[in-house]
Amino acid sequence: MSVVLLPSPLLPSSAYTGLLEALAGAAPTTDGARPAVLADPSGPTTGGELVERWSAVARDLRPDLIVAHSNAGYLAPAVRARAAPGAVVVHVDAALPPAGRRRAALAPAGFRDFAASLADDTGLLPPWTDWWPRATLEALVPGEVLPALERDCPRVPLGYLDSTVDVPDGWAAEPTAYLAFGDTYADEVAFAGAQGWPLLTREGGHLQFLWTPDRVAADVLALERRSRVAPR
Repeated sequence: MSVVLLPSPLLPSSAYTGLLEALAGAAPTTDGARPAVLADPSGPTTGGELVERWSAVARDLRPDLIVAHSNAGYLAPAVRARAAPGAVVVHVDAALPPAGRRRAALAPAGFRDFAASLADDTGLLPPWTDWWPRATLEALVPGEVLPALERDCPRVPLGYLDSTVDVPDGWAAEPTAYLAFGDTYADEVAFAGAQGWPLLTREGGHLQFLWTPDRVAADVLALERRSRVAPR
């Protein structure tokens, strides 16, 4: 099995090292296969640009599984449609494209306005680690990981959140599953349930994979297997 991990562009690649290693270690492989690859989230300008870049990665790897975290959930259906038809997509505490629309904004209106209030005069957002009260951040991120996350966290242009991406027709009927941490994405969990996707909710915060990467990887792979046999 080969896996492409689509990260949130609001976080650094280093945030996903543990999960990537756990997926690579747990995914069954064949000789010569690269078990897991992280798509580069750096320097996003628009969602369409990231879809193009990540689709190139998927075409090269031909993944069986696409794992999308957080904001990358908006982009994952387009990446699959362009470059990996037949792949299972597992959304991990992730946003989802709106049902019945041909284009998806990359932030709900309320969240976009919150982000806009943080942007500087050049339109750059502060690092994601500066968006939240310190106590909130310390509850989300293990103490030994937090200094590196703060050091590496990128500054993303507000224009990225203002961009839109294509929503493929029938994307929700393709093999798809959802792994939630707590109830932050309650609407997305409800949508997943209504679609009949394999669904699992675990206790934890939005970055639970920083705390328990092996368990998260195991949950993702279990959902992938269930997606292969789920009726459509």
